Amino acid sequence: HSVRVAKGATLLDAINKSGSHVPTLCFHPEFEPRAVCRICLVDVKGQKKPVPACRTKAEEGQDIVTNSDELKSFRRRDLQFLLNRHPNDCMRCEAAGNCKLQSLVQEEQVEDMWTTKTKRGSPEHPEHCLHDHTSPSIFRDMEKCIECGLCVDACAAQKINAIGFAERGSGMLPITAFDKPLSETGCISCGQCVLRCPVGALIERPDWHRVLDVLDSRKRKTIVQTAPATRVAIGEEFGVTGGTVSTGKLVNALRELGFDYVTDTNFSADLTIMEEANELLQRLNGERDGALPLFTSCCPGWINYVELNRPDLIPHLSTTKSPQQMHGTVSRCGPLAKKIAAETGEEPYVVSIMPCTAKKDESVRPGNRGDIDAVLTTRELASMIRHRNIPFVSLSNDGKYDSPMGVSSGAGAIFGASGGVLEAALRTVADALELDGPIDYDEVRGVQRGIKSATIEGVGSVAAVSSIGSAIDLLSNEEWKKKYLMIEVMACPGGCLGGGGEPKSDDPEILQKRMKGIYNIDSSSTIRKSHENMEVQQLYHDMLDGKPLSETSERLLHTQYATRGSARDKLSRFLSAVDHRDAKGAASLCSENVIWNTNTGIYGAACGKDAVECLIQYKLPKVEKVCGDEFLRHRLASPIKGTDVIGPDGSKHHFEVVLDNDGLIKGLTRNSM
Repeated sequence: HSVRVAKGATLLDAINKSGSHVPTLCFHPEFEPRAVCRICLVDVKGQKKPVPACRTKAEEGQDIVTNSDELKSFRRRDLQFLLNRHPNDCMRCEAAGNCKLQSLVQEEQVEDMWTTKTKRGSPEHPEHCLHDHTSPSIFRDMEKCIECGLCVDACAAQKINAIGFAERGSGMLPITAFDKPLSETGCISCGQCVLRCPVGALIERPDWHRVLDVLDSRKRKTIVQTAPATRVAIGEEFGVTGGTVSTGKLVNALRELGFDYVTDTNFSADLTIMEEANELLQRLNGERDGALPLFTSCCPGWINYVELNRPDLIPHLSTTKSPQQMHGTVSRCGPLAKKIAAETGEEPYVVSIMPCTAKKDESVRPGNRGDIDAVLTTRELASMIRHRNIPFVSLSNDGKYDSPMGVSSGAGAIFGASGGVLEAALRTVADALELDGPIDYDEVRGVQRGIKSATIEGVGSVAAVSSIGSAIDLLSNEEWKKKYLMIEVMACPGGCLGGGGEPKSDDPEILQKRMKGIYNIDSSSTIRKSHENMEVQQLYHDMLDGKPLSETSERLLHTQYATRGSARDKLSRFLSAVDHRDAKGAASLCSENVIWNTNTGIYGAACGKDAVECLIQYKLPKVEKVCGDEFLRHRLASPIKGTDVIGPDGSKHHFEVVLDNDGLIKGLTRNSM
């Protein structure tokens, strides 16, 4: 076939445009090709050796051979070499059916001829960790790694650099700095490495198996919420064109799986805007603690970055919980929870479907833990649908969400795209200030990495940041403090629709397609402003003292932050473990010779790690959680600083916290205020 391509295009671009096919393993259109897998070698007539199609520039008049006997033979040998270092674990691997290596082996019918496998890693450095399940979001199995380098490129593009290559030749491995567990690195759980991994070496923590167990048992009522970005991407897992809005099919598939109540995260996105927009207005008027500009708090990858690397920004963060966590709270003690309590008296099992791996991390943070039982990525949901043989494509697209928590505005829908949270907030702020502003803020839309800004006449300028790397660029100087009143940061490029839990794709236009789907939902919505959502207004009337930022809203819908590894951070994690009677979890935060002085006549002081565990497990009264009631827990008195604490009973205490050189608690004293 003869084909014309733009100047600078590669042979792979030309081959794809012609309708021909060349396999790849280490290529992704977002990154500069490494050409290390050699699977895409092609012959160029007139050249002595085959060349990698992914990085060889196309030239006028070239004649390309893609599938000669010699090339096919080489690819099979290449795959044999990869199989020599790859475990035979396909039947249990989470990437099975979505693994490029597996697909190529099947296509070429390559036999695994190796009786003895070559072990991964370097004999000179056996300390390199091959298996790491310490992160609440991401699992690493380097025995399955094919050294494509895409995870390293993805992390570098984010400017996090939590992983990089070590050693050379057969000993080469992508590892963390100093071989630390991923949970002890600068990883923010964004999952871009997982999204780019072509095999099963990097996966999101798999939670879908236990969710299926709960659904199959039918012992508990189940509530599921679906994030905005999932509905424009889930279809890709079943061959549907990217960006197709499959909301009704998604709802029907969840009902087929056995969920009792299918609800919409877009509802709690509207609820988030009610709190966050009013928080911005109060800060502008000097009526609330916290600094300007206000940074959004919906993205857990961004929050992880701030707490790990820029704790000086904590006063700027909105204290508003993310839509996922607001939804979890309302699912536990809101109208639907009370309905379930009246019917069964048992706690519902609460699940969220998210485009994001970091949402798994977020769900176990202090103050959030226990509100959501399981967080599944879009890919995990697709696995569940396939395993229950549900014909997703054949399902009707007429499924409707349950109410309450099923009605939403277009503003809630655009949370799925970079700039959407900011735009949704501006719609509500403009109405609150009685400004004659637009309903669409096109200036802050777009999926490319970078910074987008807009100016609202009479108010000031705002910015939306796409990718954590772009946020790092923004924060490299102090100009942002002078220029903006509000800044949205999404850790993943394009926002949630480019999240680490979305379907994997090599389509360079996939984010653009998903974004188009998101804004189509918004433009066709009956209501397009969060404050016009009648279900949200009813929730304020029934549960939240009738208005945003009320005492109840502050307690249930707002959160707290702490510099990672600080005394405040350790205290909040310790008290969260105590609230849930997680004796081992609390003890793991303590040194062997810790002294925990409760300053109570009943419990006195616990001396030593074992004594702390014993006090929590055997002496503290068991938590009696009543279905439909608020879970009473310790809360840090200030969302941003200090170790003053409000107890579950409302009493106030000051905690003195002493850490040892390893960052473990060695002294903890509770004093009444």
